[in-house]
Amino acid sequence: MIKVFLVEDEAIIRRSIKNNIPWENEGYEFAGEAGDGELAYPMIMKVKPDIVITDIKMPFMDGLELASIVKKELPNTKIIILSGYDEFDYAKRAISIGVTDYQLKPISSEKLLETVNRVANIIREEQEQQKLLSEYQKENQEKLELDKARLFYALVENSISTAELLEWGRQLNMDFTASYYTVVLLKIISRGQNENTYQKHRVEVESKVEDFLSSIDTIYYFKRWGEGWSLLVRSEEESELGEFLEKLKDFFATLLPEDSTLKYFGGAGSTVHRLRDVRQSFLEANRAFATRFFTEANQIITADEIHKKELLTAEKEDLKKINTANIDRNLLENFLKVGDIDEASGFLDAYFEKVGLGSYNSLMFRQYLMVDMYFCVTKFLEGLGISAQSLTDKFGDVDEIKARVSSIESVCQYLKDLFTEALRLRNNASMDKYSGLLDDAARYVEQNFSNNEISLNTVASQIGISPSYFSTIFRQETGQTFIEYLTGLRMEKAKELLRCTSKKTAEIAYDVGYKDSHYFSYIFKKTQGQTPKDYRNVRKETPGQ
Repeated sequence: MIKVFLVEDEAIIRRSIKNNIPWENEGYEFAGEAGDGELAYPMIMKVKPDIVITDIKMPFMDGLELASIVKKELPNTKIIILSGYDEFDYAKRAISIGVTDYQLKPISSEKLLETVNRVANIIREEQEQQKLLSEYQKENQEKLELDKARLFYALVENSISTAELLEWGRQLNMDFTASYYTVVLLKIISRGQNENTYQKHRVEVESKVEDFLSSIDTIYYFKRWGEGWSLLVRSEEESELGEFLEKLKDFFATLLPEDSTLKYFGGAGSTVHRLRDVRQSFLEANRAFATRFFTEANQIITADEIHKKELLTAEKEDLKKINTANIDRNLLENFLKVGDIDEASGFLDAYFEKVGLGSYNSLMFRQYLMVDMYFCVTKFLEGLGISAQSLTDKFGDVDEIKARVSSIESVCQYLKDLFTEALRLRNNASMDKYSGLLDDAARYVEQNFSNNEISLNTVASQIGISPSYFSTIFRQETGQTFIEYLTGLRMEKAKELLRCTSKKTAEIAYDVGYKDSHYFSYIFKKTQGQTPKDYRNVRKETPGQ
């Protein structure tokens, strides 16, 4: 019910307006009254009416001043001005403030009700548009998450200016004006299982994680290209990061008990003061995050802990000892199976440290390590049906490795490039592997697009992979988000029905998967540039089209 608030200093007129209009019978709630703007303002802030009817000339605070401050605080509230002064300056000021209607006194109850009804219709139309917009944004959550992820990677890659970042953030309702920033990388892990396998429990857990992250105003979370999230923790004090990490650990302790088949792992970078330094926090978080391949799950490793460990290792390093037992092929093979491309550098840094940094002073050891890791990579790729020739063409064969071991730096860079290329080839092979599944998904959507319950989650479940992974490979393969593809399919079918049948818009909406015909019309106009009615009429006038 639309709420109306009245401000009028003349008590007789105020009582007349209040009592002579059957507000409730007309579909309104008379939410309150006041004799001047100063008394009215706190009452209006409390009840938040949809319509304020106010006189202009009042003691203490006039109607225009009241209208001005109400519109600043409650921009959706509509103002109806009543004035006994037929002067252009008042009307001009009322328009500049954003007053919806301006009526001269005296005004009859019938005339005022007619004005209120007209304004109420504007409110209802705006509310309906907002409802449709909210539904559209909810439906396009996948695209919104993609846009946010792109913004985050632009931030950590320092690929855009601060001004561009702030504007992009404004468009996505994200504020980048905090005093401190910290990057935290986070992931749900299914140890010993295929992480791309669809699991209902995993989806439920990830949904709860996102609900938790969304409840914290100082956190922005971004979907990672593979699995998990990148968090940008905004704070006004450096100490706030520790408080957040403790809150996060407590949350996971409740969400994932010790006997759960799912685990979590996080890596946190250092806290930085400038936006352009967020990249450094990200690189540190990535390094810390990569230690999940070497340590127990259900913890969050910080950059400070990594730094202390490095100092301790350096103190104990015996440059004369070379222990090849520390070379663990299982770790390498596991990373090649489930690691992400952007984790290659951090993983190998941690692996080099595990092997023993002092060992690299030996030319023989460097050569041994490179050959061993080279064969590990080629064996992995051959297991995927990828010829080792694809690596040889780019990195040379084993005999050429000797020329690349002249320094520790060259060894590290060579191996990072090697693993990055291996992961790229793995991902391409994975895309080929899942192309058949995507064909199955496309067929399923074409057969079920009229079902209003169809979603990215239901289709992912149908073909047996996780929703986040399905979203990634679907977008890479088709160049569209899932909802863009589904909407396009529905719109083409709707246009066919508009051209070839006499069905009503509501029937067509239902036939193509929309329960709400208003929402269908909203989507049709947004995507096709005209309403369904206009589209049908144009086709009738131009039958050749």
